[in-house]
Amino acid sequence: MIETLLKHIPLISNCKDVIQIKKGFSTDEKYLIHMNDGSKKLLLRTFKLEEFESKKKEYSILEKLQKYNVTCSQPISMGQVGSRGYMITSYIEGKDAEEEIQKYSEQEQFNIGFEAGKKLRKIYQFVAPSHVSSWHSRKEEKHKNYIDAYLACGIRVENDHKIMNFIEENIHLMKERPSVFQHDDFHVGNIIVNNKKFAGVIDFNRYDWGDPIHEFLKIGIFSREVSIPFSIGQLRGYFNNTEPDEYFWRLYSLYLAMCVFSNVIWTLKTVPEKINDMLGKVYTYLEDHDYFSELKPKWYTEEI
Repeated sequence: MIETLLKHIPLISNCKDVIQIKKGFSTDEKYLIHMNDGSKKLLLRTFKLEEFESKKKEYSILEKLQKYNVTCSQPISMGQVGSRGYMITSYIEGKDAEEEIQKYSEQEQFNIGFEAGKKLRKIYQFVAPSHVSSWHSRKEEKHKNYIDAYLACGIRVENDHKIMNFIEENIHLMKERPSVFQHDDFHVGNIIVNNKKFAGVIDFNRYDWGDPIHEFLKIGIFSREVSIPFSIGQLRGYFNNTEPDEYFWRLYSLYLAMCVFSNVIWTLKTVPEKINDMLGKVYTYLEDHDYFSELKPKWYTEEI
């Protein structure tokens, strides 16, 4: 298939080399394209034609993010060849932070997180279109569906009643929250670093609209296991080097608590063989918050 694509897409038909990228959960096929001049690299993603309309929206999102000076891939071309759709974007040079960042000093890790937090704040300048329904209504409905699925799935998280009670006590906080662009998978695995510095954020295909604080739950699930200095840095960068207040930590904890049940169901549906790995992450962040009797996680410190 890749040979057919190369033949029918003029922009990359004379490329020097093609390397498939197999990392990540996306159903897209991804290829790194080395152009003939030796210096330019492009990213080619191919997908099923039934996804074409949603990919057009993602392409448009990338175009709009350029206006807000967000450091991400620049959209270049999009189209169809035979039974596949394709999207070509610029390639962000470097390695993903999940694999690379632990080789750096704690200060360097913090600095990368700080820059990531600043870029995240730029993303949130992008307000949801008027036709998008309220964040509260959408999130509450999703949560109820996940709870129903969780209660029927046969897997139980220890002390799940404590988590559900915490959610019920705090779910009203979502009612007045803004609705802005969400990357929805913002963590070290989607951050590119180069020469020990933040180079950009990738993989916007899971984007959504909602509360900007919701984005931070990926720190508690993923980033804190890889780099606590990065995680603290992301928070400090977002808050312009000030400390998050109790209101932030309460909403952050609410979203993390809700994620206990969505994580279980998503994993069972998508990658059931990884359910034990996901449960391990769930119990880690439950312990971080002592089952949400503590709002601020144990890993967070004000001393860095």
